[in-house]
Amino acid sequence: MGEHDSHLTRISAPEGVSPAAGLSHVVWGTGRFVAVSGQVALDEKGEIVGEGDPSAQAHQVFENLRRCLAAAGATFDDVVKLTYFVTDVAHMPAVREARDAFIPADRLPASSAVQVTALVRPELLVEVEAFAVLPV
Repeated sequence: MGEHDSHLTRISAPEGVSPAAGLSHVVWGTGRFVAVSGQVALDEKGEIVGEGDPSAQAHQVFENLRRCLAAAGATFDDVVKLTYFVTDVAHMPAVREARDAFIPADRLPASSAVQVTALVRPELLVEVEAFAVLPV
């Protein structure tokens, strides 16, 4: 039915729900909850990385997520939910490619993607927030 990790269970296709590529429909766990605010393509100096380039921005976003998770003692293995905000759904292949560089295909979290009219700065194309559960 689902793939079990030490503290997380992932179900890619619950009974009666169409399988989806690139996500788990259901992920649950027991432990300490971690919420990571939406990350954008800013470097440690607050400068935009990859202006006009969704791939470069997505990679910076996932690197920022990795650093935020690490600050809480977590990794992408602990992520149960990602929410993607993009200014154009055409950026999603670049976002998925960046995600796949950080998260193995057998550990995909639940996810949602939303197209928005703008992010906090007009040069930004992608924002991603994460929820994770750490073992107790």
